[in-house]
Amino acid sequence: MSRLVAVDFLRGLAVPSGRRWLDVGCGTGALTSTILTHDEPVEVTGVDPSEGFVAVARTRVTDPRAAFQVGDARALPLPDHVADVVVSGLTLNFVPEPARAVAEFARVARPAGVVAAYVWDYAEGMAMMRHFWAAAAQLDPASTELDEGNRTTVCRPDALRTLWERAGLRDVSVWPVDVPTTFTDFADYWTPFLGGQGSAPGYVATLAESDRTVLRELLATRLPVEPDGSIRLTARAWAVRGATPE
Repeated sequence: MSRLVAVDFLRGLAVPSGRRWLDVGCGTGALTSTILTHDEPVEVTGVDPSEGFVAVARTRVTDPRAAFQVGDARALPLPDHVADVVVSGLTLNFVPEPARAVAEFARVARPAGVVAAYVWDYAEGMAMMRHFWAAAAQLDPASTELDEGNRTTVCRPDALRTLWERAGLRDVSVWPVDVPTTFTDFADYWTPFLGGQGSAPGYVATLAESDRTVLRELLATRLPVEPDGSIRLTARAWAVRGATPE
């Protein structure tokens, strides 16, 4: 799902080949590898605060044009004006001070450079999560405090536009990126919530087995199930792009 969003996002940027890219919050390298495949960059530098993610990215992405290093989005370990394109995928929702991060994006971008990002629309557009948290809140109203749609501050287009404009970026545009999320059956939908990572899986992990069963059964009644048993939902991300002054 995240790779589908990355492809549509890059298509929307339409950056010419031969550019130097910076991928902030690169994780294990999913967006970096998509850039290498679709945009013919000269180089891509990935930065992430997790040493573990950076180690995995170095193992998974072996293209010689890619390099990875540990660093904080709010204080990038790079000099000014080093990248033609600065991007960040599905990261800003989790940065404690997103305005500082976007200011850093602008600092390391070259004059007339592209600064862009995309984030999940946790407030409305992530149908998978909206069904989950609606069911959880029905059974446990206190769970709404964990819902990303209530906690994240930059998952809406107006908030993204404001961040970019306050960082001094010009010609700011915001657009939705919608991708299908199809699950073969309910088990395929439910299994990711058992992983223990992220707000929803973390919440599930705290439940007693009996409460987990009740939540699972309630979800099964709420989801739109096709005649073949599949569940077809949509995931929306918001993308934003701006340019540094010339």
